[in-house]
Amino acid sequence: MADPGQPPTPLIQFQYPRRLFHFATGVLRWTWRVAYYSYGALATDRYPPFSLGAESGYPARLYIRYPGRLPRGAALLKWWLRATPQYLLIVLSLGSFQVLWWIGGFLPVLALAALVAMVFTSPGVVLLCTGRYPKRQFDTLVGFDRWLIRVLAYAFLLTDEYPPLRMDRGGTEPDPPAPAGA
Repeated sequence: MADPGQPPTPLIQFQYPRRLFHFATGVLRWTWRVAYYSYGALATDRYPPFSLGAESGYPARLYIRYPGRLPRGAALLKWWLRATPQYLLIVLSLGSFQVLWWIGGFLPVLALAALVAMVFTSPGVVLLCTGRYPKRQFDTLVGFDRWLIRVLAYAFLLTDEYPPLRMDRGGTEPDPPAPAGA
């Protein structure tokens, strides 16, 4: 329960309430697991656990260190001004459907939708037929998903680390942060 004497938002009090931080991180963690399992990556056949906590046995993991106090005045600046290039990339990628609709109507939108569906489902078809996942497609899809999760974590002020303006092409992630008090 929040203390009625404190402002309820991280932007006003410059500190994330722990419960709200853990809930937001848990929702983002669960979203990453579902994307990793489903057509976001098709990377595992293990159904994602429905929990907001860390699951060490599941292949898709997300760790975000509790930020403590947010810098005064920098929260709003970071939230919109510094993240604007990231937001523009998301809007451009999602807005391309609307632009195609304005320009050419239904057929170009349908063609783009088919292309996007093919990019996200073709690894599943190749995996079904050959038993192997195409490494370049896997790296691209997981890299896009990682970038999107980083932007969301930054936009929700869950982390102070600015997301790189590039896709992460696979590889390993840094070690998870040590638990508080360790």
